[in-house]
Amino acid sequence: MATQSPAARPANPRFSSGPCAKPPTFTLDALKDAALGRSHRAAIGKAKLKDAIETTREVLGIPADYRIGIVPASDTGAMEMAMWSLLGERPVEMLAWESFGAGWVTDVVKQLKLDATVRTAEYGDIVDLAEVDFDRDVVFTWNGTTSGVRLPSGDAIPADRSGLTICDATSAAFAVDLPWDKLDVTTFSWQKVLGGEAAHGVLILSPRAVERLESYTPSWPLPKIFRLTKGGKLIEGIFRGETINTPSMLAVEDYLVALAWAKSVGGLAGLIARADANTAVIEKFVAENDWIDFLADDPAVRSNTSVCLKFTDDRIKDGAAFAKAVAKRLDAEGVAYDLGAYRDAPPGLRIWCGATVETTDVEALVPWLVWAFETEMNAQLADA
Repeated sequence: MATQSPAARPANPRFSSGPCAKPPTFTLDALKDAALGRSHRAAIGKAKLKDAIETTREVLGIPADYRIGIVPASDTGAMEMAMWSLLGERPVEMLAWESFGAGWVTDVVKQLKLDATVRTAEYGDIVDLAEVDFDRDVVFTWNGTTSGVRLPSGDAIPADRSGLTICDATSAAFAVDLPWDKLDVTTFSWQKVLGGEAAHGVLILSPRAVERLESYTPSWPLPKIFRLTKGGKLIEGIFRGETINTPSMLAVEDYLVALAWAKSVGGLAGLIARADANTAVIEKFVAENDWIDFLADDPAVRSNTSVCLKFTDDRIKDGAAFAKAVAKRLDAEGVAYDLGAYRDAPPGLRIWCGATVETTDVEALVPWLVWAFETEMNAQLADA
């Protein structure tokens, strides 16, 4: 097999699945208007946080009667706030098809100690949604960042459900047209599809979720950082930019810059088109090479952001070692960083194809994937 390295190189080798590549027009100078050294409770701080909330609503098409809050601790913090504040009022179903979904199962079953129905699927697949009882509260991830799968749609969620749907959408928001009428609680972190800086989460509540918060009090104590109500009423300030704890105004400015870029490329439709174009390059590459395949066999549930691949060549003796060696070669060449599969996932590669990645960079990456595979295979056969 040939091992001549390709001539072209990705202009940006950052293919990490989080934190993800910055928008292609990003410069540090774009952050010069950040409200540094100012209180987030001052007028300028509140205005920027409110702007972040309402521009999020505009870009994602979130209904006017849904609340949007900026909360601490990334998507994890937003999900924990939702589960600890809302669950326990009725039976729960937990759906898990990757490591983060499995983490939510652990929190609900072992920490909150709820007798939940748990439905799981292997990496690369999702559960049968037809079996889910949506008259219970249902917790799930829309896009499995570590498994490369996503819900094909929200069609399985009934409009007349009695339970709440609590959706971790951290790798789906801004890459999928989320059906807001089917989602009661939605969370994400802006470090994913928009390439924002880490540590902040977004919590989106439907009117049904607000009604639950104001009519139900959990039996367990709630830390201050999780409290969304006071005196039986929603703390509305949280959803006007009056955050629970001190946010980074530099990170908020960075998010505002990313949102402005999102609008410049056509808003949500433009972002989805960019992610789909990136994924199409990988689809073509997989179709042309019989030694690699998608971790998700069913095209209907494949993610268009966290694209997970597996090596299928039966000459590979140690899949984990081989995949790690391929990723290391690409990193050493400076053509692709952070391509290794998630530590809990099956061995392989994970290529971020979200909107901030340029399609030309994915196209330039593909020949390097072939080079790295052939080089490592030659080295393995020589050692045999």
